[in-house]
Amino acid sequence: MDKKITVQDVFQQFLPKYSEVHRFSSQQQLTALGISKCRTIEMSANLSECEDCHRKYIHYNSCKNRHCPMCQGMEVDEWIDKQQENVLDVPYFHTVFTVPKELYPLMYCNQKLLYDTLYHVAHQTMMELSADPKYLGAKIGYICVLHTWGSRLNYHPHLHMIVLGGGLDTANQWKDKGQT
Repeated sequence: MDKKITVQDVFQQFLPKYSEVHRFSSQQQLTALGISKCRTIEMSANLSECEDCHRKYIHYNSCKNRHCPMCQGMEVDEWIDKQQENVLDVPYFHTVFTVPKELYPLMYCNQKLLYDTLYHVAHQTMMELSADPKYLGAKIGYICVLHTWGSRLNYHPHLHMIVLGGGLDTANQWKDKGQT
């Protein structure tokens, strides 16, 4: 296989028929349509010309959607580079909060409320466990990222957390797990 299949290819091939059967929120619909049309003639184009050889190049406009894999790759890399100076030289841990598949239909029909609830539950759990001297006895820091789809493009809401491997104790002094 010469060409890798992209999300855009999947959307272009299957989105019209899928949309006939499944309902999208207006945000989801705009995102899917944007991704399926990104960098195609449907998004319009710009023409440039090489000053040396006078060869003309067509540059199709992007959808600029933050969920589009074709638009965000460069911006994500630049953002990561800028964040490196803010990263502490301590261990980090990856934690995932998942939702039982039996709750998927409920989650899908009440996304705003239940995604917000998932964030709050994860926050409360991490704050309670890290504050307990049995585990750490400190106030930790973390970053959360909500994923609503699995690697197989199936609906699978879950929350990824990058958790700092230590925190501030009650005297605002750094404490990590090795300092129990």
